[in-house]
Order: sequence, then C-alpha cells, then structure tokens
Amino acid sequence: MAVFDGPGTTVSLPGETAYETATQVFNLAAPARPAAAVTARTLDQIRAALGHARAEGLPVRVHSTGHAAAATGPMEGSLLIRTELEGDVEIDADRRLARIPAGTRWGAVVAAAAPHGLAAPHGSSPTVGAVGYLLGGGLSPYGRQLGLAVNSVRAIELVTADGEPRRVDATHDPDLFWALRGGGGGFGIVTAVEVELFEAAGVVTGSTSWAAEHAGPLLTRWLEWTLKAPREVTTSLRLMNLPPLPDVPPALVGWTLAVDGAILVPAGGDPAAAQRMADQLLEPLLGTADPVLSTWSLTSLSGALEAHMDPTDPVPFAGDHMLLSELDEDAVAEFLRLFGPGSGSPLVVAGLRQLGGAFAEPGPDGGALDHLDAPYCYAGSGVPFDAPAARALEEHQAKVRTALRPWDTGRTVPSFVESVTQPQRHLDALAVSRADRVRVRVDPDGLFRGDIAPNATSLR
Repeated sequence: MAVFDGPGTTVSLPGETAYETATQVFNLAAPARPAAAVTARTLDQIRAALGHARAEGLPVRVHSTGHAAAATGPMEGSLLIRTELEGDVEIDADRRLARIPAGTRWGAVVAAAAPHGLAAPHGSSPTVGAVGYLLGGGLSPYGRQLGLAVNSVRAIELVTADGEPRRVDATHDPDLFWALRGGGGGFGIVTAVEVELFEAAGVVTGSTSWAAEHAGPLLTRWLEWTLKAPREVTTSLRLMNLPPLPDVPPALVGWTLAVDGAILVPAGGDPAAAQRMADQLLEPLLGTADPVLSTWSLTSLSGALEAHMDPTDPVPFAGDHMLLSELDEDAVAEFLRLFGPGSGSPLVVAGLRQLGGAFAEPGPDGGALDHLDAPYCYAGSGVPFDAPAARALEEHQAKVRTALRPWDTGRTVPSFVESVTQPQRHLDALAVSRADRVRVRVDPDGLFRGDIAPNATSLR
C-alpha cells in the first residue's frame, strides 16, 4: 500500500503502478530498484519526499529519464525521487535564455527555442533529459564551435538536503554553482536550469553510410580531415552492426560505417558556406567508395537531433567510454581489428566523436568541468539480451581497453560513462577537494551521497 506524505506526494512501494512509473529507466539493462520511489512535479512534493526520507532513514537518489542508470550505484535501500517538474520551457528571446524544468527532454527545448531563431547546445538525441546532460558536461553537435554544453548554463535552481529551494549563479553562491557544473553530483535535487541560447538560421546536418568493407581507408581519411577541420564543424564516425529492426533502414542492416555531423548556419549567414564545409568533409570519403545511404542537407534546427539516429525508445545496452589522444596508423589498425567485420565484436556500435576546437578551451567563469584535453571521444555499446551476451560484452570491453591503452588519456566525460564499474575520471585532485567542501556544506549528513560519481569525491 502506498504511503502518503505531504501535499499531493505519493511515496510508492515495489509492486505499485506509481513505483514502476517512477523507476522507469531508458537503459533497460540497468533497472532501478529502490526501497521506495516518488515522481515529484512540484517543489512542495520534493520537500515532502525529503522529509519522508529523513523520517525513515533512507538515503535519497535522483533521476529523470534514466539514460545513465548503469553509471550510478545500486539504489537498494534508498528513496528514489524522479524529477518531472511542472511547467514548459520558458524562452527569454531578448536575453537569449531558456529556463528548463528538470525532466524536460532536449526535443522540447529545441522546439521552444526554434521559433525565436535560437538554438540550444543539445546532444544527439531528442529524448535525453536536458539537466543530467548539461551537468555531466554535454557534447553538443555544435561543440567545436561553442564548447562544452555545461558552459552555457547561467543559473541552477535546486533543493538542498535541508529542504530549502535555492537559485545559484555566478554571483549567488558561486562555489555551489561551480560544483554543480560537472562536479560529480550529490549536491541536491536540481529543479531547473537556465541556459544561454545562440542565434542560428538553420543547420547543415546528416549522416553518410558505407559498407564496412571500406572502413580502413574511410577511417584514415576521416582522421586526416579532423586534423585540419574548421571549428564550425563537429563530426563523428561509427562502425555499426545493426539488426533488422523496423526503425533501421534496410541499407544500414549489418556492418556499415557512418560519418555524421552538424554545421550551423548563423543568423544572417549564407547556407551555401555551411554546405561547402560539409562538401569538404565528404569529398575525400565519397571518392573512396560509393555510400549506401546519405541524408546530409540544409534543415531546421531540429534536424541535428535526428542525424545521429540514436534510439528514441528505451533499450537495454552496455558499453564503455574513453577520451583518446591523437590516433596514428597503429590506432587505426587496432580500431578495425576490434570493431570491423570479422572481428567477432559483440558491439552494435563503436564510434569516435571529434573534439578539439572550443571543446578544448576553458569556459569563462566555468564550472568544475569546463573543457576537454583530448581530440577524440570513444564510445561503444551492445545489447546484453541474455547472460552470455552480457559476458561477451564485458570481455570485449576489457579487450578494447587493453588494446587502446596507448591512446587512452585516462579522462572521461560524465555524461558518456555507461557503467559504475568502469574507470572514470574527469576531475583532478584539487577539483575533487573543492567539490567535497561544497558537499559537506550543503549536505553535511550525506543524504545524496549515493548520487556522487565514482572518483568525484574523497568522502566515501
């Protein structure tokens, strides 16, 4: 039977419909099974839930969409608060700001900003929650031009462990504002973020795919292009082995290699200039082999949410992530050996995202994580549809880590980490110490300690 505590707050227990709703995750391979759960839509509901947690002696965990479910620790014995805050995205067109309630997906943010000729530093999927993505760094398809998405955050609203709502920014509790932006979590329950938008008239974006038998020369030419690419362009390359599912184009079933990206058309800018940059990227690749599918075009700002073809429905997945240094011929050979046709790889996708440019530049008045000192981001994942498949994925990930060790920087992006057991490090010792001091101040009893990313604290 559900426990009612506070104004309109239902604390649900396992087996109840409300519990199943609150504990839904995007990554079905990492189910959340807390002792109790709440879907909070108002500040009063959050405060009541915190009061219940304290009364029952339950630590508190927080999520919204559950994309990062596998990267957080087990929730057994905790109260989970799912944040689905009421209210629409609010756009201040004159100041180029968006106020985004917690639980809002990027698709809704882009749709709200676009009629004003404004764009947001979103990710590659319309279904990812904006708050978790931003506070975990955020690799935007516009990132080589704009930097890490978290650098666009101008204010954060949250409820801390004492139940008090706060709004922090560069002048109001700047230490907490710094820590929230990439500091590893565990500071409270974020209820909204205010993000700076940027003017744009459209975007040239899309994906071109080839049969994977051409992967060697295509990977080499793409890497050569990234070394001199203009910062207006952000691209990624993926080796994929997609199953024949209804939402997978027939041309992409089986082993393929895809190159996708985005190039903004600035307000008042020339779309032809953006198209020329895309042509410069694709020309050496198209000269290598004929593609099996290509979708690059000038489109509305929402088009960049579709180019990467991320799944929109919850799926089980398990994978790994690393930030890599410059990749030479040996790295190309290892990448193909690990992921190409005939490799025996159980991964569905293994990809490289192009960094550099503004990604490598610290943001003015940035937070705990404000830039990335690596030219490439690796991420690979597969489907653990049964126990043998899960073991095969785990074994292959270990093999990948060993093979790519010469190029592994040891650093990671929090929003890309896919397992709590994998090596992850995005803060140095000084940043960890500073973040810990903020945690002790705002959460002295460690109510939110379970939500702290591994290696982001020394308080455990």
